[in-house]
Order: sequence, then structure tokens, then C-alpha cells
Amino acid sequence: MSKTIRIGTRDSELALWQAKTVQKQLEHLGYKTELVPVKSTGDIVLDKPLYEMGITGIFTRTLDIAMLNHDIDIAVHSLKDVPTLLPKGIVQVAVLKRGNVNDTLVFKHNEEFLGAKEAVVATGSLRRRAQWLNRFPTHTIVDLRGNVNSRLQKLKDNEWNGAIFAAAGIGRIGIRPEESINLDWMIPAPAQGAIMITALDEDEFVKNACAELNHEETEICTTIERQFLNKLEGGCTAPIGALAYIKDEEVHFKGVLLSEDGSKRIDVTRVEKLGKHENMAQFCADFVIERGGKRLMDNIKNATKQTNVVSTKSLTEDQRLLFNEKVVAESTDFIKISLNRIHPRFLKNEIQNVIITSKNAVEALTTNFSATELQFKNIYCVGRRTKRLIEKKIGKVTHVEKNAENLAKYLIEFIEGTEVTYFCSDLRLDTLPSILEENHIKVNEIEAYQTKYDGQKVDDSVEGVMFYSPSTVESFVEKNNKEVIAFCIGDTTAKEAKKHFNDVRVSKVPTVESVIELVNLHFV
Repeated sequence: MSKTIRIGTRDSELALWQAKTVQKQLEHLGYKTELVPVKSTGDIVLDKPLYEMGITGIFTRTLDIAMLNHDIDIAVHSLKDVPTLLPKGIVQVAVLKRGNVNDTLVFKHNEEFLGAKEAVVATGSLRRRAQWLNRFPTHTIVDLRGNVNSRLQKLKDNEWNGAIFAAAGIGRIGIRPEESINLDWMIPAPAQGAIMITALDEDEFVKNACAELNHEETEICTTIERQFLNKLEGGCTAPIGALAYIKDEEVHFKGVLLSEDGSKRIDVTRVEKLGKHENMAQFCADFVIERGGKRLMDNIKNATKQTNVVSTKSLTEDQRLLFNEKVVAESTDFIKISLNRIHPRFLKNEIQNVIITSKNAVEALTTNFSATELQFKNIYCVGRRTKRLIEKKIGKVTHVEKNAENLAKYLIEFIEGTEVTYFCSDLRLDTLPSILEENHIKVNEIEAYQTKYDGQKVDDSVEGVMFYSPSTVESFVEKNNKEVIAFCIGDTTAKEAKKHFNDVRVSKVPTVESVIELVNLHFV
């Protein structure tokens, strides 16, 4: 037990309470531990795009990244906040015995408003909102976000009748007000009240240590609830509740799907013998879907909201889920790529030095030629993702830089010979060839692909645009004469954006997910 287990946690009061609970239990078993509060992805160096790792959780991805970078050994989460699909290489290693599963109403003065036609209740949860309006359709729901302490303070500072919290959250840190009642009728979020530990799948020592903390009954019940959520959700955030419990060797389950306004509701209940419950979640999800759940989910997905952010690149469903609730994003490709036919004469003789600045150039080369035909002595490239693709499809990269200007400066100092072949687009920045030619390095440009502008006019409601290359900026301004916040993936893109926009922001990490994080920070 000589290894010290580094416990990663967010730095909120509740998160630290949960992490310290895990720390005490591990140390009671004789393990050495260390708490590691982790703040932000911006300071973490990544060598892999987040979307390749499958990182999606708003509340968990910072710890996921820290773990994949080996900065922590385990992460402690509220299980209800954890996406149902974990990133590659990360596994659930334990679920602690569950706490209070209920939602709790904290009221301002008394409970009499529950019988009133008009009342104001605060919550940031779609599930709580929908169930409350289903029961009290004439009440008004206001949005409430922040940590537990700040939400309680907002309740004091506003003329609301009450606000809804997870009973486990306010109970664990000892701040549950006397003016509160559990809402036994409200079906909780899947896995509410449970604390979960994740670790790297490859770390057998940590997995075995944490397995001693696992509470089997809680694991069985939360797994069923999360499977139900996964089978219903389909990439869409929706008002879904689920609760399973074990009594007299039987698993009891109840689940619910509602419309966002609570006017439509589909319930399901099921009881199975313990050990015969494997298909319980699938049965219950199918039951809901067959009774109008699919139509309800489609309506939620297609709800009409004003777009306030546009992405100039199509986003995956997992990437869309990273936006916070205040962001209504649309995405489409403002750039279309057409690969050119590259004549074999260009590869007739071995090329000593090759420059590749995009994945599109890699695709063009590998579409035209086999890997054995692409015999380059030195390959210089821009971007880690481009480097990975080159080494997967062509061969070893001699040197990589984060942008074209830095690569040009490197080549001036270290290039072998005085000539390079640059596989580029018909639209490209002049920075790299200009710098090289000014320093007496000959640049042979081969047009590997064509970049075509395919921008569209955006709505007046759009406040921000996400840009991933200088070409996406140019494509946007070709169709739009509009001042927006430019959220940019890197410095080269930002340099072009500054020619057109006053407010330009650059992500700290060159990934789509990091740009999304920039957007979320603005729309807090």
C-alpha cells in the first residue's frame, strides 16, 4: 500500500465533502491518499482531442482530462452528474452507499403557498421544473443556478416562495434549513444521492483499492436508473426521472418522462426478482417510447428557441451536449472541401522536405496515393491532430508546431537543404511561404485540395460565432455584415477575426470542446 492515491475533486464545498468522505474510507483501509482540487481545463496540456476521448460531461470533464493526463488517480463525482457513457480508458470503480434520494423544497416563509393559484418556485433543473408544473400548472418557475450556498442565498434575496434542492446535497454539508420538506411525490434524477468513483481502466492497484468501498445494492439500483436514462435520452437533455430500490429480494423501479412544461407525462413502474432484473431498464424505456415517448422526445429536441450562437463547423451530438442551458447553438459547415487529383509526376522523385498544415491535405495525399508511394524524408506539420493523422496514414513526422508562422521560423533554423514542397489549399495564408522565401528557402506549392466558401446568413438573434480557421471567418463575413463575439480555436484564426470583429476570444486549447467552453463562460 505504498502508493499514494491522488483523489481528484472539484473545489466546491459539496464536492470537497464527497472527496473527503472517500479519502476517510480509503485511509481507514490503510491506503495513503492526497486530495487534488482541479479547477479548469485551460491549464491542462492535452495531447488528444476531447471528442476522441468521448468527454462530454459539463461537471466531470475537467477531472476526466486530469485523470487521462495522469495528474490524479481517481475522481469523485455526484453520480447523477456523470454522463451515462464514460470517456475511453475511464471506468466506474465504486459507488458508495446511497444517501437521501429525494428532492427537497426549501420555502421562504411557510408551505401555505402550495395551495395558492399563483406562486414562484426556483430551480435550474428541467426535471424538477416539469414535475412541479405537472402538479402545480399555474405556478411560475424561475431559473436558479450556482453552488448550493449561492442558490440558498438567492432564495433569501428574492421574492420567491421556494426553491428545490437535492436533499443529499444540502444535508451532506449541514446547511439544510428548517423551512424545508422532502418532495416524496417527485421522482428524482437517475442516481441522485449516490457518490461515484472513477479511475483509469489500466490502474489495477487503484481499481482494487476502490472496489472495497463499493456498495452493491446502490450499484445495482443506480445502474438500472442510468441505463433507463441512456436508452431514453438519445443525446437530448429532457425531463427524465428514475428511481430503483431493493426490498424483499425484489427490485422496484419507477420512471417518468415529461414535456418541458409538464403538460404531458408518461410514467412506468416495474418489479423484478433480484438477479432477474438485467432487462428492466430496456423494458421500461421501451414502454415509455411506445406510449408517446418518442414523439415527446422529438418535440423537446425541436423546441423553437432563438439561436444565439452559430458554429461554422458541424458539431457532433456529444459536442452539442456540452453547451450550457443558456446557449442555443446551430452548426453547419461554412467551408466545403474538394480534394484535387495530384499528378504522379509530383512524386516521381523522393521529396526531401514536405510541409502539411491541415488534415485535408493528408486526406488528399492518401486518396491519390498509397502509403508506400508517399516516401518523404522529412515531414513538417502544423497541429497535433494533423500530426496524428500523418503518422497513422503516411509516416513519421519530423517536427510539429502549433501554427504556420512558428513552423516557418523553425524551418529557417533547422531545415535540411533549401527547398520544401508544400501541399496546400487554393486558399491559404501567405505567412509560411513568404517567411521561407524571404530567407532563401524555395517553396514548391502543390494544390492538394480546394476550399470553397459556403457560408449562410445568420439570424439577428445570434450574438457569437465559433470559428475554426481563417477561412471560416472569411466565409462568414462574405454573407454577414454583423458585429458578433468571435470565439476562435487558435491564434491564427483570431488574427483573421480581429480584422472584422471588436470582441475576439481565443481558446486555451486547440479543440472544438475548448471553444465550446469559451462560449459557456460568456453565457453563464
